[in-house]
Amino acid sequence: MPKFVIERAIPGVGATKAAELKAISQKSCSVLHEMGPDVQWVQSYVTGDKIYCIYNAANEDLVREHARRGGFPANSVSRVMSMIDPTTAEV
Repeated sequence: MPKFVIERAIPGVGATKAAELKAISQKSCSVLHEMGPDVQWVQSYVTGDKIYCIYNAANEDLVREHARRGGFPANSVSRVMSMIDPTTAEV
């Protein structure tokens, strides 16, 4: 399944309390459950004013539909074409 990186601009999100992040996560999981297995949340990184999310999805439209249903911004959705890490330098 293709992998996507989603950028969500949310001013001040880095100061969000744990309980609020939990509620956001629960909302996301609820929407994903309704949508079925063709869109999956892998992980998210919360920074000062943005959240960067990693999703597996059959297509970009599903990622955007999840954002719409959940009420989350999806300012940028980019398909991952390849991945590298420190071990890439060893090959």
